[in-house]
This record gives sequence, structure tokens and C-alpha cells, in this order.
Amino acid sequence: MQLTGKQIRAARVLADWDAGDLAERVSMSRVSIQNIEREVSRPKEETIDKIIQAFFDIGIEFTEHQGVRVKPTTVNTYIGPERFDKFYDFLYDHMQELGGEVCLSVVDEKLLAKYRKNPEVQRQRMRELVQSGHITYRVLITDGDFTGDYVEYRQQPAQAAAPTAFYAFGECLALISFPQDLSPHVVVIRSEPLTQAYRQAFHAAWEKANPLSAEDMQKQKSQRKG
Repeated sequence: MQLTGKQIRAARVLADWDAGDLAERVSMSRVSIQNIEREVSRPKEETIDKIIQAFFDIGIEFTEHQGVRVKPTTVNTYIGPERFDKFYDFLYDHMQELGGEVCLSVVDEKLLAKYRKNPEVQRQRMRELVQSGHITYRVLITDGDFTGDYVEYRQQPAQAAAPTAFYAFGECLALISFPQDLSPHVVVIRSEPLTQAYRQAFHAAWEKANPLSAEDMQKQKSQRKG
């Protein structure tokens, strides 16, 4: 993408940054940023990419026709079993388009399968995306059936917690609760900064969680059946 100096200045106004703030985030000098904005110098492509990413990380994006805007945040809800599969359709379509990482944190994985009509359909679709290298899929879990053979699991200690889950994927954050009425209740927020915050929290928890081998998961399945 080609950026003009006016676009970069406009983005700084939206971000409430001065030239030094932007310079620090892209590892450049204030003078270099000012020269780019005045169009005295032409930045390298990698410099443009850094500038775009710096604003993208705080929810500001550049658009066609030399535009700048705050990235729109949209909220969608999927309430009840009839809509739960629709959420998984959205998850699949979003990851098929963008690729990247799916992070799921869930207290009890069995709740996710309980309310889905055809959970194996979703598993097969996501399995294909993982096997193609298009996405990665990690799950932090307290209890579950460990049915995702395409998933990397880690286990968190058992804790007294409400039956909840969250997905961080692409530009979206999905918060899921299982109240007594109209379970499940899914709220999908399309917000890169918010999603990134949850993704970072997931990564921190992942590092502290216990890795689960295939043997570990099979042993836990056997114990539950016994």
C-alpha cells in the first residue's frame, strides 16, 4: 500500500501521537518521520509496513483514496443451540479467509460439543485447515473429551469457575457463557486491539499450563469411562 504524508499525519491525530511517539514505535528518528510526512524522503516498503502495523495495533487503518479511519468494531450475538452452529460457520469462514492462529480457553470442552448438532463437521473442516498449514489451533482446557486430533492441548489446574470459554481468532474475540436459559450465549466482537489483548493473556497462561501428550489424553479418557 502506498501512503501519503498527509495520511500518516492524519493517523497520528487520531492516535493522539506526536512524531516522536510514532518514531519510537517503528524504531526511527523523529526527523525521519517528519521527512516522510513532508514527503521530503521516500520510505522503504518495510518502513511503510511498520507504520501501517503500528497504527493497526491500536485500531487505526488506512483506506483507499488516501483515507484513514478508526477500525469499525462490530458485535454479533449467537444465542441458543439453534444459533451455535452458525457461530462455528463464522469461525470457519473467518479462518479460511485470513488464516493464522485459533486460541481457545475453555473450562469444560464437553460443553462445546453438547450444544452442537454436528460437531464432527466442524472438526473435519478445521482439521483440513490445520493440515494444510493455513491455521494453527491451540486449546487451554481444564476438562474435556480431547476430541480434536488436530489440536494442541495444554491443561490448566481445576478451579472453581463459571462454565465459560473464549476464542481469539483472526480479528475476532468470541466470549461464550452457558447460562441456564438459552445456552449457549456467544458474543463475537470484531476488534483487533481487544482480540490481541486476550490472545496475549492466552499466551501467558499457555506457558504456565501443563502440556498434554496423546498418551495423557487417552489415559484421562479411559479414567472417565472407567
